[in-house]
Amino acid sequence: MIGSLPKFKVRLPAGLALPFRRKSGTADANTIVVDGARKATGGRTRTRVVMTMAVFLGIYAAIAGRLVWLGFQEPDNSGPPASRVTASRPDIVDRNGEVLATDIKTASLYAEPRHIVDADEAIEKLATVLPEIDYEQTYHKLKSGAGFVWLQRQLTPKQQAEILQLGIPGIGFRTEKRRFYPAGSTAAYIVGLTNIDNQGISGMEKYIDQQGLTALQQSGLADPKDLKPVKLSVDLRVQHVVHDEITTGMERFHAIAAGAVVFNIKTGEVVAMASVPDFDPNNPYNAQDKNRLNRMSAGLYEMGSTFKSFTTAMVLDDGDATLNSRFDASHPLRVGRQTIHDFHGKGRVLTLPEVFIYSSNIGSAREALAVGIDGHRAFLHRLGILERMNTELPEVARPTEPRVWKQVNSITIAFGHGVSTTPLQTAVGCAALMNGFLMEPTFLKRTEQEAMETAKRVVKDSTVAAMRYVYALNAEKGSGRNARVPGYRVGGKTGTAEKVVNGRYSKDKNFNAFVAAFPMDDPQYIVLTIADEPKPEKPGMGATAASNAGIMAHNIIARSAAMLGVKPDFSHENGATLVSLDE
Repeated sequence: MIGSLPKFKVRLPAGLALPFRRKSGTADANTIVVDGARKATGGRTRTRVVMTMAVFLGIYAAIAGRLVWLGFQEPDNSGPPASRVTASRPDIVDRNGEVLATDIKTASLYAEPRHIVDADEAIEKLATVLPEIDYEQTYHKLKSGAGFVWLQRQLTPKQQAEILQLGIPGIGFRTEKRRFYPAGSTAAYIVGLTNIDNQGISGMEKYIDQQGLTALQQSGLADPKDLKPVKLSVDLRVQHVVHDEITTGMERFHAIAAGAVVFNIKTGEVVAMASVPDFDPNNPYNAQDKNRLNRMSAGLYEMGSTFKSFTTAMVLDDGDATLNSRFDASHPLRVGRQTIHDFHGKGRVLTLPEVFIYSSNIGSAREALAVGIDGHRAFLHRLGILERMNTELPEVARPTEPRVWKQVNSITIAFGHGVSTTPLQTAVGCAALMNGFLMEPTFLKRTEQEAMETAKRVVKDSTVAAMRYVYALNAEKGSGRNARVPGYRVGGKTGTAEKVVNGRYSKDKNFNAFVAAFPMDDPQYIVLTIADEPKPEKPGMGATAASNAGIMAHNIIARSAAMLGVKPDFSHENGATLVSLDE
């Protein structure tokens, strides 16, 4: 270094003198000391050091000032959402542990428009993998200058890999969770749906959120390891049978819709329930179509002659009639401006069982007259037929009834016209007639003991015995013959109701239903099937409930009875017996 050079001496030749400063005190006048170079270079070094320190101090001051400034700014929300473990959901399984809904990981595509070099080129490349992408909308997103925008949620692994190969700067992927439904549409209306953010929006998915899952997610406590599966009362095997039969039945009988429910009389569990048309929850593009409705719990219908089950039980339970009572159905019944006819009238006096198996409107009207308006309305409310059903499924419709019951209302309601209720409520009410207790339906697994803790006695044991008898008799000699299944002692009641079109009852559009119970010596299950606006299967064939809804009930019982644990018994096949029970 120049600044550290040692002093050196220069001796001049004799006689030569230079104007340099001589060092005083030296013995030789011609000896001089040169230290100017050292002093000059040393000053420059110090200057450089000071300047360097000043630059670094300035940089650090700028950084510190920037950090202070950022500390007072609002957080930038334009970036990608933070990773949320709270998006996890518990699995939904059937009563045997078969998975109905589960979380899977998926990739979602996002962009950072500030880093997009050429928006047009980026869209053209993305369109080769995502042909459905909206060019104009995506262009505006990429030119927005925002820090973050979603481009496509929930890609397939193949789509993600192909987009990565495009090498587009300014785009990326975020791992998310989406719901996967292994059973597809089989149990779509029961299991329900989640939205793009994995939040329940229908069915049991929505119910789970309402029970506290949303709060757990928001607090960050919804750890997948801690979320136990939600076990439903549904048996996927039976659910498949029900879904298959109503799908086939809708096509076979040229109906606009069909549905069915299998209900456990002893526990109040819904073992299977389906309605078609339905949707695939893995691709629910048509889930909001107006004809995609869970008709079993959210559809309101006049249930037709299935209501005669309640009318018959009512007149028996109130003590106004017995199985030996007779009702005059020899001629039409006039009430005000209306005249009540029988579809296939016998033109004579009928016993109470004959009123039931011949499905006499006149006989049912006279049964209602015997009880009275107030007693009739009170009985239906006692069975829950006219109350909004209390169950886990969110999609439940509220039944309708006349604001003021007049005599004509009571008479028409006796054979299933004038009030609207859901098929599931009808099944629950009929189950109460088979064991005497009303149980709120549940889609969660429940034992018989748990069910009886909240069950309400609604009819007498003698009424139960009589109703089992007339159900079995109707399958033997009446309109329920098509529903019989050898070995399983099926009983039930048909219902063919004219639909209201433009305020009037239509003669060519029916809503058909069949309610079946089995085995009739000690009923375990109710099977209720519906067919909306069915047509004759073939020219010349009928289109009443016995010809379509009854056949669907037969097929469901025949295919699922063994799965339900009901053992066949051929010892007293096709025999309607009355069992007397002490009250």
